[in-house]
Amino acid sequence: MAKITRKPVTRKAAVPKKKAKAVVAKPNAPARKTLKAIRRWTPAEVHEAFSRFRKANPEPKGELEHVNPFTLLVAVVLSAQATDAGVNKATRALFEVADTPQKMVDLGEERLREYIKTIGLYRTKAKNVIALSAKLLSEFGGQVPRTRAEIESLPGAGRKTANVVLNMAFGEHTMAVDTHVFRVGNRTGLAPGRTPLEVELGLEKVIPAEFMLHAHHWLILHGRYTCLARKPRCEVCLINDLCRWPEKTV
Repeated sequence: MAKITRKPVTRKAAVPKKKAKAVVAKPNAPARKTLKAIRRWTPAEVHEAFSRFRKANPEPKGELEHVNPFTLLVAVVLSAQATDAGVNKATRALFEVADTPQKMVDLGEERLREYIKTIGLYRTKAKNVIALSAKLLSEFGGQVPRTRAEIESLPGAGRKTANVVLNMAFGEHTMAVDTHVFRVGNRTGLAPGRTPLEVELGLEKVIPAEFMLHAHHWLILHGRYTCLARKPRCEVCLINDLCRWPEKTV
Protein backbone atom coordinates (compact mmCIF):
# COMPACT_ATOMS: atom_id res chain seq x y z
CA MET A 1 0.00 0.00 0.00
CA ALA A 2 1.41 3.36 -1.05
CA LYS A 3 2.44 5.67 1.71
CA ILE A 4 0.50 8.97 1.75
CA THR A 5 2.65 11.96 2.39
CA ARG A 6 0.84 15.01 3.74
CA LYS A 7 2.17 18.46 3.10
CA PRO A 8 2.92 20.40 6.22
CA VAL A 9 0.36 23.11 6.91
CA THR A 10 1.93 26.53 6.81
CA ARG A 11 0.24 28.84 9.28
CA LYS A 12 0.24 32.53 8.57
CA ALA A 13 1.51 34.77 11.26
CA ALA A 14 -1.35 36.28 13.16
CA VAL A 15 -1.97 39.85 12.14
CA PRO A 16 -2.52 41.95 15.19
CA LYS A 17 -5.95 43.44 15.21
CA LYS A 18 -6.16 47.19 14.96
CA LYS A 19 -7.13 48.80 18.14
CA ALA A 20 -10.47 50.47 17.98
CA LYS A 21 -10.15 54.19 18.03
CA ALA A 22 -11.16 55.66 21.29
CA VAL A 23 -14.43 57.49 20.95
CA VAL A 24 -13.98 60.95 22.26
CA ALA A 25 -17.24 62.38 23.39
CA LYS A 26 -17.94 65.79 22.04
CA PRO A 27 -18.13 68.45 24.69
CA ASN A 28 -21.51 69.53 25.83
CA ALA A 29 -23.03 72.71 24.55
CA PRO A 30 -21.23 75.82 25.84
CA ALA A 31 -24.16 76.74 28.06
CA ARG A 32 -24.06 73.37 29.81
CA LYS A 33 -20.28 73.43 30.13
CA THR A 34 -20.51 76.89 31.62
CA LEU A 35 -22.74 75.67 34.43
CA LYS A 36 -19.84 73.67 35.87
CA ALA A 37 -16.86 75.64 34.62
CA ILE A 38 -17.66 79.11 35.92
CA ARG A 39 -16.47 79.95 39.39
CA ARG A 40 -19.50 80.87 41.45
CA TRP A 41 -19.91 84.28 43.02
CA THR A 42 -19.08 84.74 46.66
CA PRO A 43 -21.77 86.15 49.00
CA ALA A 44 -19.70 89.34 49.29
CA GLU A 45 -19.64 89.75 45.50
CA VAL A 46 -23.41 89.22 45.21
CA HIS A 47 -24.01 91.80 47.93
CA GLU A 48 -21.69 94.24 46.18
CA ALA A 49 -23.45 93.80 42.83
CA PHE A 50 -26.92 94.47 44.19
CA SER A 51 -25.65 97.34 46.32
CA ARG A 52 -24.51 98.96 43.07
CA PHE A 53 -27.87 98.30 41.41
CA ARG A 54 -29.65 99.85 44.41
CA LYS A 55 -27.41 102.90 44.46
CA ALA A 56 -27.96 103.50 40.74
CA ASN A 57 -31.72 102.91 40.86
CA PRO A 58 -33.14 102.84 44.41
CA GLU A 59 -36.78 102.35 43.39
CA PRO A 60 -36.92 100.41 40.11
CA LYS A 61 -40.33 100.11 38.51
CA GLY A 62 -41.80 97.61 36.14
CA GLU A 63 -42.48 99.03 32.70
CA LEU A 64 -45.97 97.53 32.26
CA GLU A 65 -48.55 100.24 32.93
CA HIS A 66 -51.39 99.31 35.29
CA VAL A 67 -53.74 100.89 37.82
CA ASN A 68 -54.49 98.01 40.19
CA PRO A 69 -53.64 94.31 40.74
CA PHE A 70 -56.23 93.20 38.17
CA THR A 71 -54.89 95.40 35.37
CA LEU A 72 -51.35 94.32 36.29
CA LEU A 73 -52.43 90.69 35.93
CA VAL A 74 -54.02 91.38 32.56
CA ALA A 75 -50.99 93.32 31.34
CA VAL A 76 -48.62 90.51 32.28
CA VAL A 77 -50.80 87.91 30.54
CA LEU A 78 -50.86 90.10 27.43
CA SER A 79 -47.09 90.62 27.54
CA ALA A 80 -46.24 87.01 26.65
CA GLN A 81 -44.21 87.10 23.42
CA ALA A 82 -44.81 90.86 23.18
CA THR A 83 -42.95 93.99 24.23
CA ASP A 84 -43.98 96.04 27.24
CA ALA A 85 -44.20 99.11 25.00
CA GLY A 86 -46.58 97.32 22.65
CA VAL A 87 -48.75 96.14 25.52
CA ASN A 88 -48.87 99.60 27.09
CA LYS A 89 -49.95 101.13 23.80
CA ALA A 90 -52.92 98.77 23.65
CA THR A 91 -53.92 98.76 27.31
CA ARG A 92 -54.03 102.52 27.91
CA ALA A 93 -57.38 102.73 26.16
CA LEU A 94 -58.50 99.30 27.36
CA PHE A 95 -58.02 100.03 31.06
CA GLU A 96 -60.01 103.24 30.77
CA VAL A 97 -63.11 101.15 30.04
CA ALA A 98 -62.29 97.84 31.75
CA ASP A 99 -60.21 98.05 34.92
CA THR A 100 -62.10 95.39 36.91
CA PRO A 101 -63.04 91.76 36.22
CA GLN A 102 -66.72 92.64 35.90
CA LYS A 103 -66.09 95.43 33.41
CA MET A 104 -63.84 93.12 31.40
CA VAL A 105 -66.50 90.41 31.25
CA ASP A 106 -69.09 93.01 30.27
CA LEU A 107 -66.78 94.24 27.52
CA GLY A 108 -66.73 90.78 26.00
CA GLU A 109 -64.20 88.86 23.99
CA GLU A 110 -65.05 90.37 20.60
CA ARG A 111 -64.71 93.97 21.73
CA LEU A 112 -61.61 93.14 23.75
CA ARG A 113 -59.93 91.82 20.60
CA GLU A 114 -60.34 95.23 18.99
CA TYR A 115 -58.37 96.86 21.81
CA ILE A 116 -55.49 94.38 21.76
CA LYS A 117 -55.32 93.38 18.08
CA THR A 118 -51.87 94.98 17.74
CA ILE A 119 -50.46 92.47 20.26
CA GLY A 120 -49.22 89.07 19.14
CA LEU A 121 -51.58 86.12 19.70
CA TYR A 122 -54.33 88.59 20.51
CA ARG A 123 -57.20 86.17 19.82
CA THR A 124 -55.96 83.59 22.31
CA LYS A 125 -55.07 86.28 24.82
CA ALA A 126 -58.51 87.88 24.55
CA LYS A 127 -60.10 84.52 25.26
CA ASN A 128 -57.85 83.99 28.28
CA VAL A 129 -58.43 87.47 29.71
CA ILE A 130 -62.21 87.06 29.57
CA ALA A 131 -61.95 83.57 31.09
CA LEU A 132 -59.64 84.66 33.90
CA SER A 133 -61.91 87.63 34.64
CA ALA A 134 -64.91 85.31 34.89
CA LYS A 135 -62.97 82.97 37.19
CA LEU A 136 -61.93 85.84 39.43
CA LEU A 137 -65.62 86.73 39.79
CA SER A 138 -66.85 83.18 40.39
CA GLU A 139 -64.08 81.84 42.61
CA PHE A 140 -62.21 84.77 44.16
CA GLY A 141 -64.83 87.43 44.78
CA GLY A 142 -63.52 89.57 41.95
CA GLN A 143 -60.12 89.95 43.62
CA VAL A 144 -56.71 88.84 42.39
CA PRO A 145 -55.64 85.96 44.68
CA ARG A 146 -52.46 86.24 46.72
CA THR A 147 -50.94 82.79 46.31
CA ARG A 148 -48.87 81.47 43.43
CA ALA A 149 -50.99 78.34 43.00
CA GLU A 150 -54.22 80.31 42.77
CA ILE A 151 -52.82 82.81 40.26
CA GLU A 152 -51.38 79.98 38.16
CA SER A 153 -54.85 78.40 38.06
CA LEU A 154 -56.13 81.36 36.03
CA PRO A 155 -56.33 80.99 32.23
CA GLY A 156 -53.22 82.37 30.53
CA ALA A 157 -51.27 82.80 33.78
CA GLY A 158 -48.10 80.82 34.51
CA ARG A 159 -45.37 80.89 37.11
CA LYS A 160 -43.73 84.03 35.74
CA THR A 161 -47.08 85.85 35.73
CA ALA A 162 -47.71 84.80 39.31
CA ASN A 163 -44.27 85.95 40.43
CA VAL A 164 -44.67 89.37 38.79
CA VAL A 165 -48.10 89.93 40.33
CA LEU A 166 -47.07 88.72 43.78
CA ASN A 167 -44.02 90.98 43.72
CA MET A 168 -45.44 94.14 42.18
CA ALA A 169 -48.98 94.06 43.58
CA PHE A 170 -48.38 92.50 46.97
CA GLY A 171 -44.71 93.09 47.79
CA GLU A 172 -43.72 89.43 47.93
CA HIS A 173 -40.05 88.52 47.53
CA THR A 174 -40.49 86.57 44.32
CA MET A 175 -38.17 86.27 41.33
CA ALA A 176 -39.83 86.47 37.92
CA VAL A 177 -37.51 85.02 35.29
CA ASP A 178 -38.10 86.32 31.79
CA THR A 179 -35.71 86.08 28.86
CA HIS A 180 -33.61 88.97 30.22
CA VAL A 181 -33.21 87.58 33.73
CA PHE A 182 -32.48 84.13 32.31
CA ARG A 183 -29.72 85.57 30.14
CA VAL A 184 -28.17 87.66 32.92
CA GLY A 185 -28.28 84.79 35.41
CA ASN A 186 -26.44 82.49 33.01
CA ARG A 187 -24.08 84.91 31.30
CA THR A 188 -22.75 86.51 34.47
CA GLY A 189 -22.58 83.21 36.32
CA LEU A 190 -24.72 84.66 39.09
CA ALA A 191 -27.23 81.80 38.89
CA PRO A 192 -26.62 79.44 35.97
CA GLY A 193 -29.47 77.14 35.00
CA ARG A 194 -30.84 75.23 32.05
CA THR A 195 -34.42 76.30 32.70
CA PRO A 196 -36.10 79.47 34.00
CA LEU A 197 -37.06 77.59 37.16
CA GLU A 198 -33.43 76.61 37.83
CA VAL A 199 -32.35 80.22 37.41
CA GLU A 200 -35.21 81.45 39.59
CA LEU A 201 -34.35 79.11 42.45
CA GLY A 202 -30.66 79.86 42.05
CA LEU A 203 -31.21 83.60 42.29
CA GLU A 204 -33.48 83.24 45.31
CA LYS A 205 -30.74 81.22 46.98
CA VAL A 206 -27.89 83.69 46.47
CA ILE A 207 -29.55 87.13 46.62
CA PRO A 208 -29.73 88.58 50.15
CA ALA A 209 -33.24 89.23 51.47
CA GLU A 210 -32.63 92.96 51.69
CA PHE A 211 -32.50 93.14 47.87
CA MET A 212 -35.22 90.66 46.93
CA LEU A 213 -38.12 93.11 46.65
CA HIS A 214 -36.50 94.88 43.69
CA ALA A 215 -34.05 92.23 42.51
CA HIS A 216 -36.02 90.99 39.51
CA HIS A 217 -36.56 94.56 38.28
CA TRP A 218 -32.85 95.35 38.52
CA LEU A 219 -31.99 92.19 36.60
CA ILE A 220 -34.67 92.75 33.94
CA LEU A 221 -33.55 96.32 33.36
CA HIS A 222 -29.91 95.26 33.32
CA GLY A 223 -30.66 92.64 30.67
CA ARG A 224 -32.89 94.94 28.64
CA TYR A 225 -30.58 97.96 28.48
CA THR A 226 -27.04 96.81 29.30
CA CYS A 227 -26.50 93.04 29.11
CA LEU A 228 -28.04 92.84 25.64
CA ALA A 229 -28.49 89.51 23.90
CA ARG A 230 -26.42 90.18 20.77
CA LYS A 231 -24.02 92.90 21.80
CA PRO A 232 -23.67 93.42 25.54
CA ARG A 233 -22.65 96.91 26.58
CA CYS A 234 -19.83 95.75 28.83
CA GLU A 235 -18.21 99.18 28.73
CA VAL A 236 -21.04 100.70 30.80
CA CYS A 237 -21.89 97.65 32.93
CA LEU A 238 -22.13 98.34 36.66
CA ILE A 239 -20.94 94.86 37.55
CA ASN A 240 -18.34 94.31 34.82
CA ASP A 241 -15.53 93.53 37.26
CA LEU A 242 -17.67 90.93 39.03
CA CYS A 243 -19.15 89.30 35.93
CA ARG A 244 -17.88 85.79 35.12
CA TRP A 245 -18.64 85.94 31.38
CA PRO A 246 -15.41 84.93 29.60
CA GLU A 247 -16.23 87.01 26.52
CA LYS A 248 -16.86 90.35 28.18
CA THR A 249 -15.25 93.15 26.26
CA VAL A 250 -13.85 95.20 29.12
